[in-house]
Amino acid sequence: MRNRRGYFDKAAVILENEINPNGDPLNKWRLCSIQQVEEVKCLARITPIWASGIISLISIVQQGTFTVSQALKMDRHIGSNFEVPAGSIGVISLITIGIWLPFYDRLLVPALRRITNHENGITLLQRIGIGNIFSILSMVVAGLVEKERRRWANSGMASMSVFWLAPQLVLMGFCEAFNMIGLIEFFNRQFPDHMRSIGNALFSCSFAGASYTSSILVTVLHRVTATNDRPDWLTNDINKGRLDYFYYLLAGLGVFNVLYFLYCASRYRYKGAVMELENKATNVLDVEMNSVLNKGLST
Repeated sequence: MRNRRGYFDKAAVILENEINPNGDPLNKWRLCSIQQVEEVKCLARITPIWASGIISLISIVQQGTFTVSQALKMDRHIGSNFEVPAGSIGVISLITIGIWLPFYDRLLVPALRRITNHENGITLLQRIGIGNIFSILSMVVAGLVEKERRRWANSGMASMSVFWLAPQLVLMGFCEAFNMIGLIEFFNRQFPDHMRSIGNALFSCSFAGASYTSSILVTVLHRVTATNDRPDWLTNDINKGRLDYFYYLLAGLGVFNVLYFLYCASRYRYKGAVMELENKATNVLDVEMNSVLNKGLST
């Protein structure tokens, strides 16, 4: 950490013939202000965590497409007169978030605070990591449900009720409550006040990256998994495809993403901790310089 700090700090070291008589740098690409250096340090710390959010959001992005495709092939009737619109099945995730967040904030956080002595009960990175776990569980359950739906499918329409999709959507709601909200709070708290807009933009970039990555993944699977006698996994008729394999693939990617996230999180230092470490390093340097000066004066 100290070596990385020193590496970035070199950009603010004034060398000979690098400033004008009025104090402005001759070349702003060679000499930066201390504020600019601190901003780059902040981005360097947060970027690995931000990258892990892209993979974890893929499962949320695909929810609006393939889950609806499943619902269209299932029994959506409630009673004899009402049929649930396939596109509205995702509201189960929103209902889960709406029920869970008040319970989490009002009951669970105070209980965890007494155990961990942490202001928020758990750290922001722990909250994001829990969301990643729920994302994996949601994809595993989605794969199992899709496997059963295909087995029960008859003449293009499954006899399974559409509410068999509820477990994966509930788990996805927990994923959003922990992961998405955790990422938003993480970016807002870890960026300096004057960089909050960049933090909000990074979260939007995470969603954009997840959408593009999901599109690339779907395109590759269309081309790679199709054979002469069998359609690809994600063919338009999901009864002939293997959507369950796609869900398992996302779960596998989620496992690798969790391992990467744990590696990055174990080496991350929160903003307050970084300032404390840098102050300690500065104090040590001041002591060393004073000792050298004292020795020089004594001789």
